[in-house]
Amino acid sequence: MVERESAAEIEADAARWVVRLDRDGKNPDLRADLGTWLAGDRRRVGAYARAQAAWTHMDRASVLAGESAPREVGPSLVRRRGVIAGLGALAAGLASAFIAPRLLARRYDTALGEIRRVPMSDGSVAAINTDSTLEIAMRPNLRAVKLERGEAWFAVAKDPERPFVVESGPVRIRAVGTAFSVRKREGGSDVLVTEGVVEVWTKDGETPARRVAAGQRLFAANDADVLTSPRGDADLGRQLAWRDGQIVLDGQTLAEAAAEFNRYNDRKIEVADPRLANERFVGWFRTNDPQGFAEAAATTFNGTVSLNNDTIVLRVG
Repeated sequence: MVERESAAEIEADAARWVVRLDRDGKNPDLRADLGTWLAGDRRRVGAYARAQAAWTHMDRASVLAGESAPREVGPSLVRRRGVIAGLGALAAGLASAFIAPRLLARRYDTALGEIRRVPMSDGSVAAINTDSTLEIAMRPNLRAVKLERGEAWFAVAKDPERPFVVESGPVRIRAVGTAFSVRKREGGSDVLVTEGVVEVWTKDGETPARRVAAGQRLFAANDADVLTSPRGDADLGRQLAWRDGQIVLDGQTLAEAAAEFNRYNDRKIEVADPRLANERFVGWFRTNDPQGFAEAAATTFNGTVSLNNDTIVLRVG
């Protein structure tokens, strides 16, 4: 009996199909293969539609960031198809030559409020969250990613001969074909797995690597050998809603919610009253709508909102 795919596996495969079609959409064989894949499970049709919508949304990263044109860092959105197509030929031409690993690396930066998607030459894809820096190096025996700051989610193409390793400070996360996110925090890194299994360890640490499976999360502290036990987390969808430019609140305090909005916006929310800071809130908002959140919270808890040039102050009415 063939094991039925999980929803997370279907979502990750759908994301990869969108990347492949974006790179080689005129290939009739590829489109035929997509049709076969879609026909194999009715859940795939919806997953593919959602992946297309997310792909299109992340193309509007410059709008979320308040920019009128693509950023200069990395390939521009206009030229991306040509660049992606050229990566394969470039890699083939360089395979027999010695090249310093740094020359193969590409660096990606996102501005405050910007959410960016990056297709990789191996078929993997990265979604990079606000105010983040990521470096990607595709080497012959290793796919090396360095998260210098911020947060990113990866849908990794299967390639057992080339492990996919993310470096986040002294923390390392290794996968072959899976989907997971890494958020670099002060003191360590959060790892959330949406598909497959990853291994997490700290550089030069003596504690064995921990395996984190789909639906689980782990916090790896920077001070070596401190890895929390993986735990199930039904809240992964909420925590990864940023990929669609959303913040989903499900009982977080107003102080926690304000901190989340402040990750994406120059205009910061201040909860001026401790009585409000500990109130818990449920709601769905765009990452670039801190004022909408503050007004909804004020209405719920009989508060007031004061708007200044660089702050949104929430107080008890």
